[in-house]
Order: sequence, then structure tokens, then C-alpha cells
Amino acid sequence: MEPHTLPTFQIGDQDFLLDGQPHRILSGALHYFRVHPEQWADRIHKARLMGLNTIETYVAWNAHAPSQGEWNITGGLDLGRFLDLVAAEGMHAIVRPGPYICAEWDNGGLPAWLFRDEQVGVRRLEPLYVAAVTDYLQRVYEIIAPRQIEDGGPVILVQIENEYGAYGADKQYLSELVRVTREAGITVPLTTVDQPVDQMLIDGSIPGVHKTASFGSRATERLATLRKHQPTGPLMCMEFWNGWFDDWGTHHHTTDPELTARDLDAILSVGGSVNFYMFHGGTNFGLTNGANDKGRYAAITTSYDYDAPLDEAGNPTEKYFAFRDVIARYAPIPDEVPSAPRRVGGFSTPLSHRSNLLPLASSLGVASRHDALPTFDDLAHDRGIAIFTTTLHGNGPGVLSFDEVRDRAWIFLDGAPVGVLARDAHEQAIVLPRSTGELVIIVEDQGRVNYGPRIGEHKGLIGGGRLDNELIIGWAAIPLDLDRVPAIEVDHDDLAVGPVIARGTFELIRPCDLFLDTRDWGKGFAWINGFALGRYWRRGPQRTLYVPEPVLRSGQNELVILELEVLTQQEAVFAATPLLGHEDF
Repeated sequence: MEPHTLPTFQIGDQDFLLDGQPHRILSGALHYFRVHPEQWADRIHKARLMGLNTIETYVAWNAHAPSQGEWNITGGLDLGRFLDLVAAEGMHAIVRPGPYICAEWDNGGLPAWLFRDEQVGVRRLEPLYVAAVTDYLQRVYEIIAPRQIEDGGPVILVQIENEYGAYGADKQYLSELVRVTREAGITVPLTTVDQPVDQMLIDGSIPGVHKTASFGSRATERLATLRKHQPTGPLMCMEFWNGWFDDWGTHHHTTDPELTARDLDAILSVGGSVNFYMFHGGTNFGLTNGANDKGRYAAITTSYDYDAPLDEAGNPTEKYFAFRDVIARYAPIPDEVPSAPRRVGGFSTPLSHRSNLLPLASSLGVASRHDALPTFDDLAHDRGIAIFTTTLHGNGPGVLSFDEVRDRAWIFLDGAPVGVLARDAHEQAIVLPRSTGELVIIVEDQGRVNYGPRIGEHKGLIGGGRLDNELIIGWAAIPLDLDRVPAIEVDHDDLAVGPVIARGTFELIRPCDLFLDTRDWGKGFAWINGFALGRYWRRGPQRTLYVPEPVLRSGQNELVILELEVLTQQEAVFAATPLLGHEDF
């Protein structure tokens, strides 16, 4: 009897080789950290039903290591379990651990704590940065190494960095990442990815690592550019942008299924491999969304639906079936198709208890005193909200100013609202009706920049606070732990003017996916049964928050919101379908 041989995966002269035979990768991006872990298997199964043979995921460093020295791989961060589910479905896996991932994710996946030391470099061969990255990658590779294909696991490719040619050209840094990767026991082929622009492909690659490209259209032209820089081996679009992300204040982005399917066909018709970015986008639950700043700050929405083949709630779209039809021309697909979703919605519940946030602040964080106004990072506060208080002793009206507001500040004087300073409007100063009394400032970090030169920047009110150009001395600061909000006792019936914590309950016969309608609220955060759904904002385009079935229960469920502005409707409404764009209502 012949001994059982484990499979092999290699890069050949023209093709990927699975057990020595030409193999086309048909992959879909599915970020485990954007999907409830009880729904991972469902999403993976639906990828196979579309005709895919591989699942690709980033690894979000700051999710696994929210504080220095911490390493969390439990629950929704159990990467090993996720990869095991991919294998159980009979599929392969591509892992892209960064350390930088972009992904419209907070800080591009880089931990905020890493940049509190101003000596730390960003994405370059700087010793402090490289030491932290090495520790991170070694931890990730402890999970990946035993799950490589030659060890009987699903992993066939590992990516080095991420679109590095759009940021830098430090070849020594890339080589060091390769060295760390190989020394940690990663033996599968390594790849880089860059946009198919000559200079980016030159700057973002190193010899011995296979180049791939990222694009969403003009496939023939862009594959030709890739081939010029990768003259041998398989052509692969590692990010086929079949949709796009949304930011607050713009429209919901969609792409035409028929046109996108043609671009897919153009890739496959020349023998190319593909990874759909995204196959299933999921949700930026909690405070995990990133932001862009290319002259105007734009925070990413909670929904990461991405107009992907599988929508935010895991349901197949028209695009899913259009792609399935194209794939069927090139590879076998299962006969099974996903079943239709069960829709429940169209009910409401009163927000029967409301309490003003400010008197509760001491229950959500520990106050500290400072001569100069601290930033979030001075407070070792990575995300969310902080409250700053001082006493003014001036005369008459005054001008309150800061060097920069990151990202939104609500100003109160003796408990009365004065106004808002917003980063996306480049606002830095506001007129106070008088320059005496208690000044309270609530500051929200709306998401750290995930792309470009502002990665790693500090948050909060930058440069101190000034009254009529004189530095204000003497501040109290409370960084809020928003995870505590659902447990706060709310037994008052205060006005629905923010900042206010409100609570309501609703009954379900049995759990199912829901969509919380936020159209009649202002700006804030929502939790159901203690699970952080994410941010909402009246400016849209997103008007519902996705509520995954696993966070709900039969019988009574509890909703808690933290409203920073105003509740024009003091009830919670659940819609039957998502409302992600202005065209939805």
C-alpha cells in the first residue's frame, strides 16, 4: 500500500501548480473580524456555491492586540477556527497579515499604541517598528504555519505587506518581512500586491516574491502591465474590486453587475486567477471603521456591504448570480444555490428610559487632571469618546480655538450647547457667548486614517486649547470606555437632546437578522444585548444598522443607544430590509 502523500502548491512557469497540475485560484475576500463567528461557516459555504475554491482574509493586528502585550485569538478573533472552517468546506485559503492592511479598517490595522513613541517608524526598516511587527507576525504564523497545504491545511499563499508601492519603496523593509515569514515556518509561495502602475509595481515588490495586481476594470490592459513586471508565472488579480466602500456624507456606491461580470470574464478568459474584493464585506462592528483624508477627512460607514456578491447580511445578490454564471464557463460549480433569507421587520419599540451622558461620565471612565489639554494618545485612549472639562475666567465673549480637531467636538458652556467643530469641515475655532464658566468638550474619534501619509496620527484636540489665542491651563479628562455603556443604569426620563443614553426592549419569538432603522436619530452608537452594532449618523447614506441573528435571543432583547445630538423620534424601528443609500427610501 502506497503511503499517503500530502498536497503541494507551487508557482510554475505559467500557472499555479496544485500537486504539479495547473490550477486556477477562484477566491473571495471574507474578513473573519467583520462577520459574527457563528456566521462564518454560512458565508464560506455560500462562497463555494458561487464556484469559488479559495477564501482570502486579512489579519487585523489592532483587533488581536488592542493594547501593548495583549494577544486575543478567541471568539470572533479565532483565526485558526476560521481557517479550519475553510478547510472543512473543502476550500483553500490565502492569508494577508500585513502588518498594514488598509481595508478601510481603523488605522489600516496598525495598533494606535505603536505610535505613542514618536521614534517609531511607519512601514519602514526602523528598529522599534520592525521589532513590534516581528512579534506580531510570529504570533500570526504560529496559527498559519501548521495550516499550510503541505501540512494538510488550507493555506496556499501568504502575502507580504499590502500595496506597498503606493506608500514607500524600502526594499530592506520588505526583505525583512520575508525573512521573518520564512523563519517562522511559512513555506507556501509568497506574494505582493500593487495597483498595476509601473512605479507602484517596481516600488512594492522584491525579487523572489510573486507579484499580483489590484484593480476593478480595464482588466486586459492592467494584466498586460502586470505581465510586464511579472514575466513568468500565473497572472492574478489579488483584489478584483467588484464594488466599493461608503463614507459618511456621500452616496452608497454600487457597480453594474453585468459590466463587472464582463471584467471578471476578461480576467478568466486569459487564464488569470482572481480574488474578489469583496466576496462578502460584512460590518465594521463597534468602533472599527477607518477613514480617508486626501484633503477632506471622510470616515467609513459602519456597513461594509461593499455592493459585494453576498450582501452585508449574507444574502446573495444579482451580482452573485452574474459572477456564478461567468465562473461556470471556466470551472465546475455546485448545483446547490443559497436559500432565500427569512425577512422579519416592520415593528418598533419605545426608548422608554433616557439619561443625560455627562452626569454618568464618571461611571464610564476615570478622570485625570492635566495642565495642558491632552490628546487621546496622551491618555492611552485609542478609540471612541473622551470628555474634557475646564473652568474659564475671562470677560465677555471669546474665541475658543485648536490647532486641529480630530475628529468632531461638541462644545458646552455651563451645560448649554454652544456648537460643533468638525474635522471634515476644517473647523478649528468657535465663538463662545461668554468666556466664563464651566467649559465641557465631548470629542469623538470617528476612525483613524487607514491609507496614505496620515496613518499613525494622534487623535483628539491637537495643539492644546486657546481662548482668544491664550493657552488654557488646567483640564480634567475622562476617556470613556464605551463597552460599559450597555450596563449603565438608565432610569430617568431626560430630554431626548444629546448627549443621552437611551434604553428600550423588544420581544422576538425566535432570533433572526434585523435592521435597526436610525433615520430619526442624530449621531451615535447602538448596542443590542451588549453587542456593539456600530455607529449611526443622520447624514447617511447608511440608514440602518445590521443586527446579526446570533446576538439576538428568543424572548426579551435589550437595545441601548448613546445619542450625541438629538432623538427626533423617541422609539426604535426595525426595518425588514437594509437601507444603505438615499435611493432606498
